[in-house]
Amino acid sequence: MVFQTPIRRSNYPAYKSPYGPKYHYQPNVAGWTIKQFAGLGFKAGAFGGVALFAVFYYASGIPRVQRDILQKIPFIGNYFVKEIPASDNPF
Repeated sequence: MVFQTPIRRSNYPAYKSPYGPKYHYQPNVAGWTIKQFAGLGFKAGAFGGVALFAVFYYASGIPRVQRDILQKIPFIGNYFVKEIPASDNPF
């Protein structure tokens, strides 16, 4: 018959090396940490900014977009103001 060896606990605390890893609890939501959320938000914002620029670039030839959006942007809004001289107006 085999008996288990009794576990002897010493009165001294377990040695913890100052050079070893320092484990601590890291808060998360479904495995996502705050650092991962921040990185995801930064990347999503960058992609969103590029997508917004692309939409404005492709739609900059549409007169309605020029009047309603692009002319209201400071410093570059005057570029989209199209003034037609009265002599070129057919009516």
